Amino acid sequence: MKSFHTRAAWVGALAGVIALTASCSSGGDGAAAAAPDTSSCAALDTGLEWFGANRQVLDRMIAEKGTCGVDGDAAKGAPLALFDWDNTVVKNDIGSATAYWMIKNDKILQPEGADWATTSRFLTPDAIVALGAACGTEVAPGLPLPTASDLDCADEIVAVLDDETTSGKPAFAGYDHRRTKPAYAWAVQLMGGHTVDEVTEYARAARTENLAAPEGAEQTVGTTEVDGYVRYYPQIADLVKVLRTNGFDVRIISASAEPVVRVWSEELGLTPERAMGVRPFVENGVLTRHLEGCGGVADGEDSVIPYIDGKRCQVNEVVFGVNGPAAFDQLPADRRQVFAAGDSVTDVTFLGDATGARLVINRNNAELMCNAYDNSDDRWLVNPMFLDPKDRAEEPYPCSTKAYTAADGGKGAVHRVDGSVIEDQEDSVY
Repeated sequence: MKSFHTRAAWVGALAGVIALTASCSSGGDGAAAAAPDTSSCAALDTGLEWFGANRQVLDRMIAEKGTCGVDGDAAKGAPLALFDWDNTVVKNDIGSATAYWMIKNDKILQPEGADWATTSRFLTPDAIVALGAACGTEVAPGLPLPTASDLDCADEIVAVLDDETTSGKPAFAGYDHRRTKPAYAWAVQLMGGHTVDEVTEYARAARTENLAAPEGAEQTVGTTEVDGYVRYYPQIADLVKVLRTNGFDVRIISASAEPVVRVWSEELGLTPERAMGVRPFVENGVLTRHLEGCGGVADGEDSVIPYIDGKRCQVNEVVFGVNGPAAFDQLPADRRQVFAAGDSVTDVTFLGDATGARLVINRNNAELMCNAYDNSDDRWLVNPMFLDPKDRAEEPYPCSTKAYTAADGGKGAVHRVDGSVIEDQEDSVY
């Protein structure tokens, strides 16, 4: 693992924060401190490595906003902490890991009429034809495709999960790029035809396999080499524990399938209702090829998942009870999360909604890193990946020209809340 580089100016600017942190978390009698006495509550583990002053800043935020020993419930006014899952809480992607396990174990069912168009409204004609040609029509609808041995079918599914056909043509089109990522949704729609219990079983099997695999392992699915392991980040597991000990209502908001996220979040002591993800539409206990809606978008339209603005929608709907199109709007500060953590563009909206601190795991995503490095309100914290961190981005992030992705997929400048354009940003935490 690479050593963390120092941003001297940034760390220097936090010197006052660190000093305040020491007074808030030293375990004294608290008589002169403004923050709650946390002497009987755990602080973040000093033996786990964080970049710069991030650990101290997080400890201070927790001491200021939390209440030691209280069972946090946002419905009762507790501070809310939200985490993305993939590559934020763990290294690698649990949605992909589950999809790969299902492909290797013949758990993908032939679509209705052997027509792949029924699996996603956003599949391109090229992708529909490619999947049909690779997977054939011999297997009856609703029965398992032999993807463990049919390498052409497996390869085509893996390629489409990565947004293109094996011939390099776009796999999805015609969607709002701020509300959904059809490839992520399709990983959930491929579970169609299975019961919730079956999907839970598959997620547990994939979890066991990926945790047992050596760090850095790859696996072959079809003939394609893909990631073959997952690891919980000890620093994030510790952060979740400390937040909960200090009265925060800790929840997950992920673009992986909700049943899968719920399996993995058990390790952190989170109850099922505190793990949110892509919600498959279920009929009589069986997953369909459709998804639950959000923000006034009807169930079955499949056009909103917890992705960029869709993450805000689901949080506002599920946690704060906001229904209809208003769920896409930012709520007043006293009805928003205090803390949020994420790693990619899918997280930029719900991170920006956090009122206390925003932790960004640096995976070189341009739009997110433009906001994080600009740090216009002094609430963004950047940390390298805790395991196998990314190299430094060679060029500045093009914040002023093309780092923002519009709803139609077009590129443009990233703007601050006040409408001003963020200047290009150098990558400095890696």
